[in-house]
Amino acid sequence: MVEATPSPTVARLAGALYLGTIVFGLFAEVGSRGALIVGSDATATARAILANEALFRAGLAADLVMLACYVGVTTLFFDMFRPVHAGVSRMAAAFSLIGIAVLAADTLLLLVPLRLLATTPYLAVLGAPQREAATLLALKVHGDGYDVSLAFFGIYCLMLGWLAWRSGFLPRVIGALMALAGACYILNSIADLAAPAFARMLSPHLMDPTLIGETALALWLLVFGAGRRSKRDR
Repeated sequence: MVEATPSPTVARLAGALYLGTIVFGLFAEVGSRGALIVGSDATATARAILANEALFRAGLAADLVMLACYVGVTTLFFDMFRPVHAGVSRMAAAFSLIGIAVLAADTLLLLVPLRLLATTPYLAVLGAPQREAATLLALKVHGDGYDVSLAFFGIYCLMLGWLAWRSGFLPRVIGALMALAGACYILNSIADLAAPAFARMLSPHLMDPTLIGETALALWLLVFGAGRRSKRDR
């Protein structure tokens, strides 16, 4: 059993940044875009974005803060879990950073609606229906890109779960929850991208364990830091 225990300050900082990742990510996807994208109705979606442009842009800003927080989380977790297994910790960080890079590039698609729906002279050759359709298409492709990034994050969560289980400074139940979260991310992403018909058959609660596992890890670190477990918990 690994005995190296991270600094309480580092552990709490990692927990705070992870909680920031969750909060800003949820706001961007649910509180901002989730309130504006109207299913497959391009016209209604375009009107909602134009009527709530500040909210849409706030979602973009939240995405950037979320990504910055997750870079911090990845860096701190790499150092925290390196004594548990240096190779797995290094590989986990690599998958996380790939996911972050994919999501950062994917965020550029969110600028397309703002450009297309603006009253710009050079876009006059495109009619309103064409611009509205292209706006919704960009948002749908952004969703596909999010699935790609979550596949990498899923692998990251699986590795974090294994590292947390073996760490000696986190409850094993949190390691199990993180591993389950990773499996749910991977299954949902692969289903959405490779088998949409199968994805529609999956439970709408499939992603619930991801929020539970990641929130549990973030709050535990934020409140308790990282301390050596008792022998009974090992």
